[in-house]
Amino acid sequence: MSGKLYIVPTPVGNMSDMTPRAVEVLKGCSRIFAEDTRTSGVLLKHFGIDTPCSSHHKFNEHATVSPIIEMLAAGETIALISDAGTPGISDPGFLLTRECRREGIEVETLPGPTAFVPALVNSGLPTDRFTFEGFLPPKKGRRTRLESIASNNCTSIIYESPLRLVKTLGELISVCGPDRPASVSREISKLHDTTHRGTLKELEEYFKENIPRGEIVIVLGADEDNSPKIHKNKYKE
Repeated sequence: MSGKLYIVPTPVGNMSDMTPRAVEVLKGCSRIFAEDTRTSGVLLKHFGIDTPCSSHHKFNEHATVSPIIEMLAAGETIALISDAGTPGISDPGFLLTRECRREGIEVETLPGPTAFVPALVNSGLPTDRFTFEGFLPPKKGRRTRLESIASNNCTSIIYESPLRLVKTLGELISVCGPDRPASVSREISKLHDTTHRGTLKELEEYFKENIPRGEIVIVLGADEDNSPKIHKNKYKE
């Protein structure tokens, strides 16, 4: 009888966001596969989880999928975690879950943290329909993707690094115009969780003067959305 793969979300910031069920699954499974065993080691130690842990990340996932499938086929129960958030959402996980589907192996994804949901709600932009773009291509295909996002008739969500934020805002201005409404959220669920809202131009000017830190979520309104004036909300633990 085949085992089972659990996809287990982990906190994007505050450790208190870890659910009791996630802890229970990680303690009870045969092995944990983590994006970075050093980063996850801090989390596992914090919750007293001593389950064996191995690596499964974007540089080795093609090589590790088959051995994991063999373990599952032999009846083991395995959990997959990423550095933060839900595996498979801009993190390794898709290749493994796809192979489980092909092999008829059960997969269960626990509900839990992912950065784009609070960023979307914080933005004040329409939430009834949206597209999740994740990280944009660094070079090839980038302009095409940006132009596609500009023509979306619903809210768009983009992940970005703090070092590329101003450049990406400038690129969005070039395809969307300076007055498109947007928001920039950073450090979701951490001490300095902050959301800035405004037009693309206002946000570009602000972040040129205030270099951001931490992981970034850009939420971009559709062309017909009204443009709010920039202001800031800050949430502390």
